[in-house]
Amino acid sequence: MNDGATVPSIVTQLADRLRALGWRLACAESCTGGLIAAACTDLAGSSDWFERGIVSYSNRAKVALLAVPQPLIDAHGAVSEAVVRAMVEGIMQSSGADIAVAVTGIAGPAGGTAAKPVGTVWFGFAVRHRDGTLELGSEQRRFDGDRALVRAASVQHALRGLLQRAQVAP
Repeated sequence: MNDGATVPSIVTQLADRLRALGWRLACAESCTGGLIAAACTDLAGSSDWFERGIVSYSNRAKVALLAVPQPLIDAHGAVSEAVVRAMVEGIMQSSGADIAVAVTGIAGPAGGTAAKPVGTVWFGFAVRHRDGTLELGSEQRRFDGDRALVRAASVQHALRGLLQRAQVAP
């Protein structure tokens, strides 16, 4: 989905919606290295709606900071649906946020395999319902380009996914 909206304009729309809902956002980032949190906090007043961001770049950090089970990483690899879902659940548990995103991927230029080429990125999204239950979703994308382009596309996709979920919220 590319409607020409820039990251700052997506963040502004997201901020307006989260403020209207009274929601707080958290993010757990691996391959994006804090770029989602930076995009959010570049907007003045983001403390109204941005709760926290955790950069869990290493597997050890995913386990220690997000409670991702090591056996899950061992079985599926850090760049997997199972791990990104555990990451987003972990950030929701630790932050008490209302909405969250987690990102894990292979930005390159090295690290890719035939099964998981450079540019493979998994996204996990979570929304906390009024009854306290979590609605989880996950998506895999493959972005072309160098490391900077993969990371930039990942940030934009994550923000768009958050905005989409916040717009359909009650």
